[in-house]
Amino acid sequence: MKNQKRIRDYGVEIGVLKTGKLNAITDVAGVTVGQVTLSRGNMQTGVTVIKPHQGDLFHEKLIASSHVINGFGKTMGTIQLAELGVLETPIALTNTLNVGTAANAVIEYMLDKNEDIGRTTGTVNPVVGECNDMFLNDVRGRFVKEEHVRRALEETSVEFEEGAVGAGRGMLCYSLKGGIGSASRMVELTNGNYTVGVLLLSNFGMLSDLTVGGNPIGKKLKKQILQSLKEQDKGSVMVVVATDLPVSERQLNRILKRSVTGLSRTGSIITNGSGEIVLGFSTANKIPHTKPQHTLTIDTIHEEDIDEAFRAVGEATEEAVLNSLITAEVVVGRDGNSRPALKELLEKFNLPL
Repeated sequence: MKNQKRIRDYGVEIGVLKTGKLNAITDVAGVTVGQVTLSRGNMQTGVTVIKPHQGDLFHEKLIASSHVINGFGKTMGTIQLAELGVLETPIALTNTLNVGTAANAVIEYMLDKNEDIGRTTGTVNPVVGECNDMFLNDVRGRFVKEEHVRRALEETSVEFEEGAVGAGRGMLCYSLKGGIGSASRMVELTNGNYTVGVLLLSNFGMLSDLTVGGNPIGKKLKKQILQSLKEQDKGSVMVVVATDLPVSERQLNRILKRSVTGLSRTGSIITNGSGEIVLGFSTANKIPHTKPQHTLTIDTIHEEDIDEAFRAVGEATEEAVLNSLITAEVVVGRDGNSRPALKELLEKFNLPL
């Protein structure tokens, strides 16, 4: 998107399902993404936010869930998400030591829009995910401020950049430059067509494991670079899944679990030091904050239809990882540290995908 060359532009087609119009999480109607990138010297970081719908999210909550593949992470808000099964704020992604800042900004944003929070009703549960960008970013500087998060929240759109932008500015993936990536898949059922979209923050993996559409390109690149570097996978990945499939919280959680198939097809082995966290929501049913006089009726698909969603989330996750890699640019950051970009290495060594 934003005129960037993505993995499909290199002739790589992942899976068998059709993509949405933009092949992004924003193919799910109502979903928008906002980003602020901070890039100067040792400051290589930022924030990315996902708005699940454009209405009053606190009073019209969405069915939501989370899944921990490997819990080496500092995500905020998932305890209540798991217990109540609803999302009531936008989702923010940033670096590890700015989780508190992002949460404060999301809280202020929600307080400004809802005067009843903390007065005539309860408080609010901000959801914030993180990855550690300390190799390229001086993470101790905690450069992301509340005004950056607020700007991202107020300037969302359906089209957005991928790669070394927003929260992805300082992230690494498979020992190369990683960051923000997105993709989507259509799910065609007898009762209608639906969309599964993924946006992720990639910061995981070792180069020798990288696989692109079945091609072990990482092994080929490892022969050319990083010969003397001892690789360690101590990063993370935050996966955000959006869908308009009518599902229950239980069904959504089952779908989120299948995102690991997409990570694995790119080469991830889910190492000890890499935190893999999945957050997800469905826009199909809105849950009122205020108790109505009648009982709630929630539409859901039949379990026999869920396999298509399993396939969709795996394919979209896999392609989102690859988009985060192929769109990323070289970043020189803290103490002169840098990592090469996949697109430049392919050109330099004349390696096809």
